[in-house]
Amino acid sequence: MSSPRLFPIVLLSLFLCLVSTTAGNFYQDVDVLFGDWRYQVLEGGELVTLSVDNSSGAGFRSKNEYLYGRFDMRIKLVAGDSSGTVTTFYMSSEGPTHNEIDLEFLGNSSGDPYVLHTNMILQGKGGKEQEFYLWFDPTKDFHLYSIVWNPKNVIIYVDEVPIRVYRNWGLKGVRFPNDQPMKMYATLWDADDWATQGGRVKTDWSKAPFTASYKGYNANACVWPSSSSSCPSASPTPGNEWQNQTIGVKGRNMLRWVQTKYMVYNYCTDFKRYHRRLPRECRKSRFS
Repeated sequence: MSSPRLFPIVLLSLFLCLVSTTAGNFYQDVDVLFGDWRYQVLEGGELVTLSVDNSSGAGFRSKNEYLYGRFDMRIKLVAGDSSGTVTTFYMSSEGPTHNEIDLEFLGNSSGDPYVLHTNMILQGKGGKEQEFYLWFDPTKDFHLYSIVWNPKNVIIYVDEVPIRVYRNWGLKGVRFPNDQPMKMYATLWDADDWATQGGRVKTDWSKAPFTASYKGYNANACVWPSSSSSCPSASPTPGNEWQNQTIGVKGRNMLRWVQTKYMVYNYCTDFKRYHRRLPRECRKSRFS
């Protein structure tokens, strides 16, 4: 019998999957998680609104599971005083040792900027947070938020501008989300114990319900399980460039611009938290 430690490697080397493009109709491509009337599908399945009040929030997830892909969503966030609310778009597997790639938009007092909180949760352990202000008002119109996930790296984009890269360095003890299929999730919920200024500003329920809107969901990704062709491919076809995508020189310049001007927290520079030694991946590249 082969060693149990080799099982994930063997599994992935044998795994065959189909690249599928889902140009999202919310009636067909997602399941409701919770919310009752707070989850509304409009415009023939092209638009979803999620609402939260003092009873519940709302959410949905993709019907399919994926192992690698590009996932796009256009989101218009809660306007006005959204303190205490969290609007999300993320990938996740299930179970106590699950993986997640998180985008969480933390509500704010009216006139204050939103914070985009990102995190990597790997084998059930997080602590890899980076947070950003946005360079536009995300409540005025829809903006594109994207997750590119391939064996080389995870790249988070905002309107096609890379804001974060988490690389697969292949370092001992540094995890990467390559061992579990994940679904796409989107939720709106109340977290006034921590979401706005560390929980100091609470949700004003007199302004409820709070509503965020989603459209343009697209998953160009490897559906799990399938048995068509190797995925991802070493030589991706046009339209599937995400399969070996990195950010390149232009992308690194944009990443540097965002992280210099708009980053408000980076676990890789939190010397109070990591006063003895930074995590190993933090010592590889400043802009990552």
